[in-house]
Amino acid sequence: MKKLLSMMLVLVFFNLQAQVNLTYQKPPKPILDLVDVPSAPSVRIGGNQEAMLLLYRDTYKTITGLSAKELRLAGLRINPKLFIGSRTTYYKNIKVQDLKQKNANAVQVKGLPANARLSNFRWSPDFTKVAFTNSATSGVELWVLDIKTQTAKKLTEAKLNANMGSVINWFKDSKALLVKMIASNRKSLINVATAVPTGPTISVSEGKRAQNRTYQDLLKNKADEHNFEQLALSALHKVSLDGKKELWMKGNMYRSVRFSPDGNYVMVTTVKRPFSYLVPYYRFPTNVEVYTKDAQKIATLIEHELLEDLPKGFMSVRKGKRGFSWRADKPASLYYMVALDEGDPAKKVAYRDELFALEAPFTGKGKSLMKAKNRLYRVMWGNDQLAIAYDYWWNTRNMKAYKFNPSNPAQKPTILFDRNYRDRYSDPGSFVTKRSKYNTTVLATNKNEVYLMGDGFSKKGQFPFVDKMNLKTLKKKRLYQSKFTDKLESFYAYDAKKNQLLVSIQSKNVYPNFYFRNLKNKKARQITFFENPFKAIQNVHKEVITYKRDDGIDLSGTLYLPVGYDKTKKEKMPMILWAYPVEYKNKKSASQNTKNPNRFTYPYYGSPIYWVTRGYVVLDGASFPIIGEGDTEPNDSFRKQLVANGKAAIDAVDKLGYIDRNRVAVGGHSYGAFMVANLLSHSKLFAAGIARSGAYNRTLTPFGFQSEERSYWEAPQVYYKMSPFMHADKMKTPLLLIHGEADNNSGTYPMQSKRYFNALKGLGATVRLVMLPKESHGYRAKESIMHLLWEQDQWLEKYVKNRKVSGK
Repeated sequence: MKKLLSMMLVLVFFNLQAQVNLTYQKPPKPILDLVDVPSAPSVRIGGNQEAMLLLYRDTYKTITGLSAKELRLAGLRINPKLFIGSRTTYYKNIKVQDLKQKNANAVQVKGLPANARLSNFRWSPDFTKVAFTNSATSGVELWVLDIKTQTAKKLTEAKLNANMGSVINWFKDSKALLVKMIASNRKSLINVATAVPTGPTISVSEGKRAQNRTYQDLLKNKADEHNFEQLALSALHKVSLDGKKELWMKGNMYRSVRFSPDGNYVMVTTVKRPFSYLVPYYRFPTNVEVYTKDAQKIATLIEHELLEDLPKGFMSVRKGKRGFSWRADKPASLYYMVALDEGDPAKKVAYRDELFALEAPFTGKGKSLMKAKNRLYRVMWGNDQLAIAYDYWWNTRNMKAYKFNPSNPAQKPTILFDRNYRDRYSDPGSFVTKRSKYNTTVLATNKNEVYLMGDGFSKKGQFPFVDKMNLKTLKKKRLYQSKFTDKLESFYAYDAKKNQLLVSIQSKNVYPNFYFRNLKNKKARQITFFENPFKAIQNVHKEVITYKRDDGIDLSGTLYLPVGYDKTKKEKMPMILWAYPVEYKNKKSASQNTKNPNRFTYPYYGSPIYWVTRGYVVLDGASFPIIGEGDTEPNDSFRKQLVANGKAAIDAVDKLGYIDRNRVAVGGHSYGAFMVANLLSHSKLFAAGIARSGAYNRTLTPFGFQSEERSYWEAPQVYYKMSPFMHADKMKTPLLLIHGEADNNSGTYPMQSKRYFNALKGLGATVRLVMLPKESHGYRAKESIMHLLWEQDQWLEKYVKNRKVSGK
């Protein structure tokens, strides 16, 4: 406690000083040439696999764009002028490619708006059209693209409300859309900065426990409440393809709108008061109701109360009915779940969850279909006699898959899989789906057979597969397995009727492209032809190395050698180690290698790979498992395992003869930044560190963080030992701290980096704090990213490459 008090005094008496006035900088040319490249388009393929959209966008946003007015309310970030998320990713161009024709070229879409900012793409039920929004200067417009004619046209003026998603919903006939539009009864927003308070803001606790994570962007006062309500208010309008518009339902705070598979009913979820200052909007009170497609109310399914007081634990859920959804295999049948432990994971029960079905008119208690040992999280529907339900339990990392008969609940479900979901080597894959007659996604079946598509990780490498499984005998037959050892083939969809796979194929220097693979003759037809934009590093040496921790745990990492490095000379080079800790409940799954050396080398903004052009060895994605078996939690020995992981990685690359182990940097983002600060505080392994957007004082996240579900009051020593802030006096290694000023990630408040910097500076550590204006947890603006890379390069050159070691 004395140590903690002294740290607090440092914060009271020491403020940030020695500020550096600096404009945005750019990294050296070898890095700049890899950053300032155009992105390949995003691909959206229609459910019938007959047409493909190619969506083009700028790689980065601009700082001007990020500086537009933004309101942060109830977990949302909203542009109050446009009525859309202020951080929305926009596309600026669309091309259409006919997949029915071999070697067809992508065709430029005609009629797109000038200075397009496109988002919210939705295929029509018959896959002949795509609806999307365009954010114009005054608001959000509704547009539609005709796939056959490759022509786009505007359907509405700039009056859509896309603030809470679910803005576009197609009617079943593909001739009209149900869209959210700004409500006519909304009031003007309050300028919080100039508003005169009418009283204090008061929060009340009346004895109920409410152990919530440290959410950000929450409501803070009555003005925020008012503004949230006005921005959430929308009216539902039916818009025909000829632009005709009619009011479907008057103004309300609509959260989601979902048509039944046959299109005859609509399930509508609305947000209600009272609001909360503790949790985001998705835990506010809600009503879930069913209407006909003509807006006639049929039933109220549930009226959820404000959810502030969930029981402790990651597996806690609300009491009563939850998760209403439409059955994909039926025209209009609902299902939902109920927690048999009342949502409290501490209660001992034989079954945790029960699944129910509810038929029209959607009133009363539904029919019980099955019970699950763990918490249900997904149901895949096949037909009247077949469905598959998944459950999981975080504390044991266990998951189960059940086959059950929806028409005969008395028939005991069959457990198909019962496994540790962290065990990638034993992963049987995901069940293959197909389009139903309602154009929904259902299980692909052939009598008693289903299909599985898996990633195929193993000790020998990664070899994705497609299996056929007999549901009576549970025996499997392998239909296809990729045999590439110099490429990576990834599976996206399997059409059992055509016996055809949609795959992407890539290598370390060949950009991923899509193909249709015929499993009868094994031939692959290429459908995209994207080029490698990173030619400067296409011949860099890349391999996955494996090594052991001192306790025998198998570890791995992707090793890159500098551009032009001569392996025969083995010159000792500086190294950057980049990692992210992951928790496991057994050694077996922690030891598995899921890295593939044939994955395309893609230097995105947060990657350390750029520095192969600057003479650095890079060990990227180094394994940093934190293991706790049985009743022992992983974090009980977090620091010890962290240091052991770091030492094992350096030893492994040093043994290969490539590095000077006195010139090794360590870097990480978010929880990886937390890792960096701990490693530098409790070891002498590294010359310098880079910590981006991290949290360093776990007492500021007292009700759990990352995979730690115990509170500070249950495990105070764990929180103390794991918090680099509490050990700032031990920091003797240069540390570069970087944080977005507008970080909205739970737990990583910008204050974490500011307070940590204050402590380190007050105690005489070598540290630099860079706060990136307008940036969130991930960085988006080109100016920010260029400067980020410049800062990192300067730090590495000074404290790693040119480090002066005593006695040398």
